[in-house]
Amino acid sequence: MANPTNEALVRRFYEEVWNEGNVEVAEEVFAPDYVRHDLRPTRAAPGGAGMAAIAAAFRAAFPDLRMDVDLILSDGDLVAARWTSAGTFSGRWGDVSPTGVRATFSGVNIFRIHDGRVVELWNHRDDLGLMEQVGAPVFAGSPRDPEGAGADGAER
Repeated sequence: MANPTNEALVRRFYEEVWNEGNVEVAEEVFAPDYVRHDLRPTRAAPGGAGMAAIAAAFRAAFPDLRMDVDLILSDGDLVAARWTSAGTFSGRWGDVSPTGVRATFSGVNIFRIHDGRVVELWNHRDDLGLMEQVGAPVFAGSPRDPEGAGADGAER
């Protein structure tokens, strides 16, 4: 059954942490021992402070970031959100230097909520598309077409 209270918590996370840049709100939203499932080979610092650090670093790289929730669904203690973000890559992000390019990318997060806080998060973001848009080197199994055409023949 849908859970509007849990959906509101997730919307608060996107609005206050990502859109407004109040990254410290992550410490109110996430439990100190929340578990993060991520396909990337990195390990985030624990708890809300770890999530705040992720958001602060990403917002430093994309200071005009805007994240729009496209779809939100809930069932019991689970909330799934599909979002689209856009921002200009104007600050260093990890090992990647800024390019000044504006990028639009999307992702899906699944949250498990207990006692009003996120205790588990599954994170899926289109990092390949994001990196390609900002001009970071990406190898996706074949060399880039020097003519700019994609595998489907469409101009890029």
